[in-house]
Amino acid sequence: GSEDGTVKLWDLRSRTYSRSFDCKGPITSVSLRTNRDQIISGDHNGSVKIWDLASGKCINDVKPSPNSPISIQAVDISEDERTMVAVSNHAMVFVWDPTNPEELKPLTKFRAHAVGSYCLHATISPDSRTLVTTSSDKTAKLWDTTTWELTATLSQHTKWVWDAAFCADSSYLVTASSDHTARLWNLRNAEVVRQYKGHPSPVTCVALNDSSC
Repeated sequence: GSEDGTVKLWDLRSRTYSRSFDCKGPITSVSLRTNRDQIISGDHNGSVKIWDLASGKCINDVKPSPNSPISIQAVDISEDERTMVAVSNHAMVFVWDPTNPEELKPLTKFRAHAVGSYCLHATISPDSRTLVTTSSDKTAKLWDTTTWELTATLSQHTKWVWDAAFCADSSYLVTASSDHTARLWNLRNAEVVRQYKGHPSPVTCVALNDSSC
């Protein structure tokens, strides 16, 4: 996904893209729905679109805040295919049942972080049980995807938290922050296991090797 307003699909065996989707707005997030050959995109214009890879067409275009469009910061779909989420820049979480992608069923919406703060990233855990949101309020928050209640607030960072990644069994989470650190959390007790320092500037993204969990 690009600020040029397109989502491009690449064949890893080729140096050129095989498909391009015109989203008509700068792209902020994409998620691949593999078992249905679909791509979900979120954009700066406040739209969440579902693209069918077979036809190359947009089969749904949802604006969670139609009266005052706010940039979508992240989109994701759970591994069990029961939950699709979009999170706006202003920290609102929108949840749908994606069983019928052409007629998404709204399940709930809620504010994940305080008014005046920004949501920077969100993703659903591999076991589909937890949503993590990260924010300019210096926290990452964990949400139960059945009840949508807050289960933990990870608050040891001292500046914006930009990114988060779960390990394969969803028991650990690593976060990245403007405080120049990444932190590894044990989600059984919401405690920091290890802090990683080494960057002289903000840490804005992270990935976690599954073998380390």
